[in-house]
Amino acid sequence: MHRPTSKILEQAARLPLRIRHEWLLLLMLTLLAGLASWQGVGWQGVVPAYLLLVLAVLARPHAAMAPQPLPEVEAGDATVDPLPLIGATLEAVDMPIFVVAADLAVLHQNRAAERAFGTLVLGAHLSARLRSPGILDMVRETVATGQPNQIEHSERLPSERVFILRVAAVDLGGAASDLGPLYVLSFRDVSELRRIERMRSDFVANASHELRTPLASLRGFIETLQGPARTDLAAHERFLGIMFDQATRMSRLVDDLLSLSRLELKSHIAPDQTIDLKPLIGHVTDTLQPLAEELGVDIRMHMPEGKVEVLGDRDELVQVFENLIENACKYGQEGKVVDVFVRNDPSQPVEVSVVDRGPGIPAEHVPRLTERFYRVSVADSRSKKGTGLGLAIVKHILTRHRARLIVKSDVGKGTAFTVRF
Repeated sequence: MHRPTSKILEQAARLPLRIRHEWLLLLMLTLLAGLASWQGVGWQGVVPAYLLLVLAVLARPHAAMAPQPLPEVEAGDATVDPLPLIGATLEAVDMPIFVVAADLAVLHQNRAAERAFGTLVLGAHLSARLRSPGILDMVRETVATGQPNQIEHSERLPSERVFILRVAAVDLGGAASDLGPLYVLSFRDVSELRRIERMRSDFVANASHELRTPLASLRGFIETLQGPARTDLAAHERFLGIMFDQATRMSRLVDDLLSLSRLELKSHIAPDQTIDLKPLIGHVTDTLQPLAEELGVDIRMHMPEGKVEVLGDRDELVQVFENLIENACKYGQEGKVVDVFVRNDPSQPVEVSVVDRGPGIPAEHVPRLTERFYRVSVADSRSKKGTGLGLAIVKHILTRHRARLIVKSDVGKGTAFTVRF
């Protein structure tokens, strides 16, 4: 092929498809006309035929320019996502979102919705996952009226989460026009806000209730020292000792309240560190040994061979076993012995039991032991410098660790607190 012709064809290849086809047809007609003339056909016969063919090419309808019909998608088809463009966009949103048809068939759910509520087969009814009558009635109302609505919705498992659910009609047009009106359900997670609100109100209520007694005591002693006992040095020494104990108790109470509040804020986040319980419990026992000796209690450890590993937060688990072993020493002091059993049977959950041989706990009190400020005996608890929050803290830590606290007690024989991971 001659160089000029090759260059022309290369330029033609870069033209748009429709123009390229017409240009090539005209080039071929011109070459055929030249060939006919070269073979001896007179120009009188070639030129009119050539002009007629050129006009026919230029006048033909541009099929490539005509709009192509969009593929139809049936609303009930569970194998095809009818909303590819909007679906790809919703994947970038970090809040759970469902797209449903007027009959409440789920047409799309983004990844955030899958993580929060599990995967639904496209085309399944919304009630297959969201069974709240309030949600379904709200969506039906929006379908009937076209007006947006919202409602507060709570999920209890695996941990409590609160969402503001909003539904609104949306007109996507185009490929989705055959589906009729579509509706978008979005879930805004307000769990953290609710926890903060509850923490604030609980903190104020609990603190005001529990701090009232020591504050009244401090005020009374201060008034006495300023008045009748102003010059009584013996009274000064005795009253100042009591005031110091009351101030220390208030400090412990505030520390426990703050600890409980921090735990509530992150109760829905499971820890992911691998912790060996044997050295951890050994550390707790060593720390409490001076208290045990002071109370005349012997702490005995019963450990299996090898490591005993669980997923957990080391500092929080230390707090759990410090609470349980310290309580066993204080409230089971009469039995003189506290046994700590660590069980690591491969076919069973890991368990740690703290067993005392004290007076035991009456059965009617056992279900309420982990309530805030609940005490079997108020006088006994305060005499042992308890705040009434220790087991509540244990319960919240174990809830975050997806573990259980099991309490068994026989009056006159002792009590066993078992942590089951």
